[in-house]
Amino acid sequence: MKRIVLSLFLLAFAYNLLAAKVDTLVVFSKSMNKNTKACVVTPENYNKTTTYPVLYLLHGYSGNYSTWVKDFSQIIEFADLYNMIIVSVDGEYSSWYFDSPVDSTMKYETYITKELIPYIDLNFNTLQSKKGRAITGLSMGGHGALYLAIRNQDIFGAAGSMSGGVDFRPFSQNWDLALRLGDMDIYPENWEKNTVIYQLYLLKKDQLDIIIDCGTQDFFIGVNRELHQKLLYFNIKHDYIERPGGHTLEYWNNALQYQVLFFHNFFKKNYKK
Repeated sequence: MKRIVLSLFLLAFAYNLLAAKVDTLVVFSKSMNKNTKACVVTPENYNKTTTYPVLYLLHGYSGNYSTWVKDFSQIIEFADLYNMIIVSVDGEYSSWYFDSPVDSTMKYETYITKELIPYIDLNFNTLQSKKGRAITGLSMGGHGALYLAIRNQDIFGAAGSMSGGVDFRPFSQNWDLALRLGDMDIYPENWEKNTVIYQLYLLKKDQLDIIIDCGTQDFFIGVNRELHQKLLYFNIKHDYIERPGGHTLEYWNNALQYQVLFFHNFFKKNYKK
């Protein structure tokens, strides 16, 4: 009995040592002429004499900058466990994280790559290289993470997607997509050119570590399987995971731990200490 009590005490003590700090930032976006918010999680041992890799997280449709901290509390533990900075980005309700060709107030590729990341690098002790920078997201954010990373391989060294809408053309009536791209019958090129699948021709060999995860009961499983097959066809290295599950918080909470470990291994490979 004493051993059990001692073990429980040690577990509780170890858990309390995980004391990552969560800050909410307000960042002005010149490209969109508005203030945006982001949550930044720094590990407990964060200090100004050490530089840290950064993982950017993109929320899904109808989420916001605080979604990851509210719905996925383990990211606070991950920041400590893997000694990384985690940034939860705001993509508004339905930006889809590209620069909208029909709405000049939605320039989220420009905002993230040219405004937010430089702001984080300026104000935090980050590894200011693609070797110390990764991005992932779920659903709309899964599309956004792969889309941004493929188009900006000089900025990101690794990218992931959980249940990502990697080809949204079969879903043209959903999730405000027509507001961001125009009517698909009138502007089909907008829809094609802004899908993840269309971006694959930009991928350079061994320039981006990729992990893709989708549940077998998810409505996006078909487009994720298609993306996987195209990556195989182009001989692009990537980790691809399917397991039972749907488009749910339960599935993403499970998937997230594999994705963060994948990025930790990527950082460790590039920055051995």
